[in-house]
Amino acid sequence: MRVSDVSAGYYVPAQTFGHLVPQLDGPRKWLENKGISLQLSYKGEGIANVAGGVRRGMDYAHEITLITRLDLGKLFDLSGWYFNAVMLERAGRQVSYDYVGEHRILLSEVYSLSGSVAAHLADMYLEKTFFHNRVNVHAGRITLTHTYATSVLLCTFIIQCSAPVGIKSQQGWSVYPKATWGGTVRVRPARDLVLITGVYQSSPLAENPSGWAWGAEHGTGVMLPVELTWQPFFGRRKLPGHYKVGFAHDTSPYADLIGTLPPALRNSMKVLKPRPRDTFYIEADQMIYRKQGNHQMAGGYLMAGYIHNTPSVSVFSDQVYVGASLLGIIPYRPFDRFGVMYSYYKLSNRLSEGQRLRRDAGMSMGAFVNGPQTHTATLEVYYGIPVIPGLVAQPVFEYMFRPGETSRIPDAALLGLKVMATL
Repeated sequence: MRVSDVSAGYYVPAQTFGHLVPQLDGPRKWLENKGISLQLSYKGEGIANVAGGVRRGMDYAHEITLITRLDLGKLFDLSGWYFNAVMLERAGRQVSYDYVGEHRILLSEVYSLSGSVAAHLADMYLEKTFFHNRVNVHAGRITLTHTYATSVLLCTFIIQCSAPVGIKSQQGWSVYPKATWGGTVRVRPARDLVLITGVYQSSPLAENPSGWAWGAEHGTGVMLPVELTWQPFFGRRKLPGHYKVGFAHDTSPYADLIGTLPPALRNSMKVLKPRPRDTFYIEADQMIYRKQGNHQMAGGYLMAGYIHNTPSVSVFSDQVYVGASLLGIIPYRPFDRFGVMYSYYKLSNRLSEGQRLRRDAGMSMGAFVNGPQTHTATLEVYYGIPVIPGLVAQPVFEYMFRPGETSRIPDAALLGLKVMATL
């Protein structure tokens, strides 16, 4: 892999190994030899708010995902060309909204932008490899967070999958399953370096919830991301690390988050002109021990990251996270994975100031806002258990500090179960 492969190989949609129905291995292998690769998976989350928040209660959400990859070299003699598509069904409710009183950070991964949709189209793009896969090009309908600022480690957690909140909450970062038109080029300029960059349409995240109504999307600008990853392997055990530096410029004109000023202040205070948004991020994960194999998930990792967005036009101006994802820490359970992550979020000073001014003037601060919003934090702990090949059960604990980004709602404690299955 270090010599030529530039694929995002350690990102996978479902963290399960093997298949629930091994009797299909024969037909599956036959199709793959013909150039057709299919994967059907299920992910379900039942999460209950057991203390704090606005009230106690539980929500369930699930997604059923079909991933298709066609090798056009085998099918039509188009060497190096591939067609990729992801379609999913989602249903359920969001525990953040119903019981915690949180409307900016989702505490259930599955129920997000698309809500309940019978057949949501996510990715659909063509891929071409060059020079023995040293150069890789994607173009079509693509979710940015399948390529930038992501990893399989982040997606073992609920809150930060498929990218940190400070990134995926912003327009321009088309977060899974929201896709947009664009393309990415990956190159490996040196053995341990991967450079990726691209051009994408920027449009509101809430538009086109089905994924099929492309004409319903209103492009407001262009998203220009770039990411450099250093992928060293340390020591005799070849412990992998991934050290990323990324930057993105969204040309869309975003309004000043100070919002509507009270009439008495409109002559003395200034609302900034609309401006583009920049995002800068640093992410790192490092395997600290190896266990049960040579692949990149066979061991324990430490991880951390920092995200900064243009404060005047970004709800989350800053995010810092630290965590660990550790394999086989309990004797006789070599394939179980334990994870813990703490994340702190700082909201835009302009957003907070505008809310404070409207509150003092007796005006509405906005929907679901009970005070000037300044900061919040989350803690997530999970324990993933491979039950049988193709099935993982993952109990999870979440703690939400300052729901609603104020001190009005009590801190919330949540318990849940995440189940992942691959047919």
